[in-house]
Amino acid sequence: SSFTDVAKEQYYAAPIAWAAENGIVSGMSQTHFAPNEQVTREQLAAILYRFARDKRYDTGKSADLTGFADYSRISAYALEGLSWANAAGLVNGRSETALSPQGQATRAEVAAILHRFAENVAK
Repeated sequence: SSFTDVAKEQYYAAPIAWAAENGIVSGMSQTHFAPNEQVTREQLAAILYRFARDKRYDTGKSADLTGFADYSRISAYALEGLSWANAAGLVNGRSETALSPQGQATRAEVAAILHRFAENVAK
């Protein structure tokens, strides 16, 4: 891949290269992927959305996220994916009023989101 911080001998190099080539991930910049950084909730939603589109799963659902107090903190690149992930029941609010889009996704959240993806989207 073009990411200079992803060494070819790393176990995750080939999957990152594949995901970048297929438009599923774009990294932090053209040359920086940040493989050791924790993923945010909005990043995870955007990645799953792009993967679902690539696999031609149903990505037609969309939720109105303006009811969350932190709606304005959703990055522009992630809005469509997060809206879909919320409508599909993958990513819920951390509370009734907070989505926490830029909050780090915990291991438990990632596991739950991936489980919901496998059960409800990738059927």
